[in-house]
Amino acid sequence: MTLPRVSVIIPVKPGGEVPALSGLARASYPLDRFEVLVAYGCAPSAQRNLAAREAQGELLYFLDDDSQVLPGFLEAAARHYRDPKVAAVGGPSLTPKSDSALQRAIGVAFASAVGGGGVRNRYRKVGSARRCCDSELILCNLSFRREIFLSHEGLDARLYPNEENELMDRLLHEGFQLVHDPELAVHRSQRRSYRAYVKQMFGYGRGRGEQTLLSGKLKPVSLAPSFLLIYALLLPFFARGLFALPMAGYLAAIAFASFAGALSGREPALLPRLLLVYPTLHLVYGAGVIAGLVRPRYRSAPRRAEGVEVRCVKRFGEAIGEGELQSKTEPASP
Repeated sequence: MTLPRVSVIIPVKPGGEVPALSGLARASYPLDRFEVLVAYGCAPSAQRNLAAREAQGELLYFLDDDSQVLPGFLEAAARHYRDPKVAAVGGPSLTPKSDSALQRAIGVAFASAVGGGGVRNRYRKVGSARRCCDSELILCNLSFRREIFLSHEGLDARLYPNEENELMDRLLHEGFQLVHDPELAVHRSQRRSYRAYVKQMFGYGRGRGEQTLLSGKLKPVSLAPSFLLIYALLLPFFARGLFALPMAGYLAAIAFASFAGALSGREPALLPRLLLVYPTLHLVYGAGVIAGLVRPRYRSAPRRAEGVEVRCVKRFGEAIGEGELQSKTEPASP
């Protein structure tokens, strides 16, 4: 069976580096069956959509600029598309062991039931390839059939993040299938500083709130962090009797998860960081959801594709040159 042609798409900030190219240079997929497009700009959803329209592959594979892939990832993904009902295939994003203690703590939290909850399989390699919903797939490591992607007008450019979840919800509603394959795992570093982590969590929550408004579909579990935040803010005024019991239970769960995370990795240094990372994840995410519901950004500043440039750094039949790996791969002049 002939392998499908694949267009790998990577959104990058103007002048940004693209470490993902080093992994793609080692890909075992036939050189004449895949191309690599780098889309420069400041609106990732619009960047991905524009690159998808210019792509020539039957499949679109979206990576982030720092996604480190395994050599056989394209072959593994292509196998799942033999089923015509499959519209999207992806795998988890794992935290490298070389990351700092804070970064590893963030990765442990994301991959745990207490931290990541229903989306934790996005951050851990577990089980075998399976049908799934959007909760197991993440855009830094996700592919689509190009025909289906374009016929659904791609990602909603008003959203960032959560744009892929909105699209996959639509696909599932229409009867298409999604596949999570742990063998497609990529490695990506977590945020390097606590401040950057706080910004990330707020953005994730805000994206969920905005997606809820656009889709008109409310997932009650996504509101749990917001209720926790409101409860925590009210606690100083009603810190007595039964009203304080939920907080005691929450703190016990955080302590248990933190100890378990440190023990599982045999890294005592993770414990104090996990005790900070877990409540930050919940409370800041909850604040972001409220912000997205109350004041969605797309109403005042919709995201558009102005200023986006797409450069093909590897065409079908070509290899990724050393020059591409060593430079910042600036976009070509118009």
